[in-house]
Amino acid sequence: MRPPGSTGWLYPGWQFDGRSPRPVIARIMRAARDKGLDESRLYTILTAPLGLGGERRVYELLLEGREDDVVELVRAG
Repeated sequence: MRPPGSTGWLYPGWQFDGRSPRPVIARIMRAARDKGLDESRLYTILTAPLGLGGERRVYELLLEGREDDVVELVRAG
């Protein structure tokens, strides 16, 4: 994710399993590219609340091992 007006990149901690990117990140990026989503839109999807008024975020599904659910949400765009 590149914040607006910035030349640097931010890498949210939930992308990583220890020091390495989670293997599902490649699938998520591929699904986003196939859908024509830019990094900003993808970040918005991954940090969106789950459900109406939910305090949990989509990326939390990754932490629970629900990788396929996250890929499908990205594909839905």
